[in-house]
Amino acid sequence: MKNKIFKRREFRKINVKKVLSFLLVGMVLCSCAPFMGRETMGEYVDDAGITASVKNKIFQDPILKPFQIHVETFQNTVQLSGFVDFRTHKDRAEQLARSAEGVHAVKNNLVVRKRY
Repeated sequence: MKNKIFKRREFRKINVKKVLSFLLVGMVLCSCAPFMGRETMGEYVDDAGITASVKNKIFQDPILKPFQIHVETFQNTVQLSGFVDFRTHKDRAEQLARSAEGVHAVKNNLVVRKRY
């Protein structure tokens, strides 16, 4: 009789452990879903380094006005926005962004101001 009771308790402990482990795995998998398409911490740090590198190149360029150009990076893609005076400045900023290490693509959304 005692042997049967012991086996039932042991069986319940094993089942509870299995159920809890399945619940834990399910919770982990479900919690990952809202973060799909977002950056990991490592990607964020890499992107911050790329942004700093591109900003530095633009700042050191003698013809560009660095305070009119905004630089953002997401998953190694650099986005340039802001205003420039000439088409050549827009092209130059894109060229500098492409030359930075780690850049996979550049979205050049710089606007050339009309001169009257």
